[in-house]
Amino acid sequence: MPRLVHVIGAGLAGLAAAVQLQRRGAQVVLHEASLQAGGRCRSYYDTQLGATLDSGNHMVLSGNYATLNYTRAIGAADELHGPTLPDYPFVDLATRARWTVRMSASRLPWWIFDPNARVPNTGPADYLALVPLLFAKPGRTVVQTMRCNGPLWDRLLRPLFLALLNVEPREASAELTAAAVRETLLAGGLACRPLVARNGLSSAFVDPALRLLQHGGAAIRLGSRLDGIVFAADKSRVDALSFAAESIAIDANQAVILAVPPEAAQSLVPGLRAPNRFSATVNVHFAVEPPFGLAPVTGLLNATAQWLFASEGRLSVTIDGAGRLLGTPHEELAKTVWAEVAQTTGLPAAPMPAWRVTMEPRARFAPLPDQETLRPGTRTRWNNLMLAGDWTATGLPATIEGAIRSGQKAADTLLNQPMERR
Repeated sequence: MPRLVHVIGAGLAGLAAAVQLQRRGAQVVLHEASLQAGGRCRSYYDTQLGATLDSGNHMVLSGNYATLNYTRAIGAADELHGPTLPDYPFVDLATRARWTVRMSASRLPWWIFDPNARVPNTGPADYLALVPLLFAKPGRTVVQTMRCNGPLWDRLLRPLFLALLNVEPREASAELTAAAVRETLLAGGLACRPLVARNGLSSAFVDPALRLLQHGGAAIRLGSRLDGIVFAADKSRVDALSFAAESIAIDANQAVILAVPPEAAQSLVPGLRAPNRFSATVNVHFAVEPPFGLAPVTGLLNATAQWLFASEGRLSVTIDGAGRLLGTPHEELAKTVWAEVAQTTGLPAAPMPAWRVTMEPRARFAPLPDQETLRPGTRTRWNNLMLAGDWTATGLPATIEGAIRSGQKAADTLLNQPMERR
């Protein structure tokens, strides 16, 4: 077991790895190239809206056990909140229909037998469409595996799958989609409650972790970009880490966890295969108080956006798989989206409140069948170097849950192997 571990990257995977290492008695040095931890899951102050915004509207589910355990470990469990019941309100902007899917709390899906709880215009037999997905073969897409049309698909499965996958669900890996379904819909309603960060992503996932690490004696080095890795002549281990200002020798009782984006990892690790196709996400924020009684999360159908998030002083929408919109002028997109939000909430369509559009062209790797085969495992051929990140082989799409699991697995794998001898 190494006594000191250098964790490269302070996104969620790196933070989860660092926390797990420290909890198991290892000394940690956390390096982050930017001046702020959190990676793609953080908060920042926006002067245009005069409010703290998140880098994206992230939703986790109550069945994401690694995420919830992580927030408990860093003392931030109360930062995630959501409805007490697994209810999902939807609005179809084309027909103006509104309904709420109310899942049963137990593992048995009693809700599909209740016309007032299941998706409108569906019957219990329609839900058997999910069964073939559970036996999906590697390399197959969702559309090659299950039925992808009809009211159940249009009004529940496609919106949920799009949020999980961030690509057109029909084209996604059936294997990854099935993994997400097993841990959510098939786990029962108590695993499906939507949870959002009450005071922002940094308050829920980042700042408490940094405080815990500092209190435990970890060294946190922001603005510390890794320029290169020096490998031993016998190609069995990492010998040193090269930063702009220094080179750090990695002794026999030290190790490295690389928790950086795939393109950065490939530039540092020779011969590393990694996903090379990515999908975009667009978020639009409006500085306006949500109407009383509006659910924290509402699904939108036949709209530009798929999900509406309500928080104090702000309404935000997320557009997943948004590559088609990256060239759209921001004001034009904001006007389009606000018209949909106003229709959904009953707020006046004019004047449009202060707004902010954020675009992430490479928000997540695209969970397509060919990309799944490119995801590397935790171990590398160097016995003191592990990989972490939602793009590694977590068995899940690129989600907060996958990122945290990858970091914890990297830490445990490293600490569970015998100590090196030189």
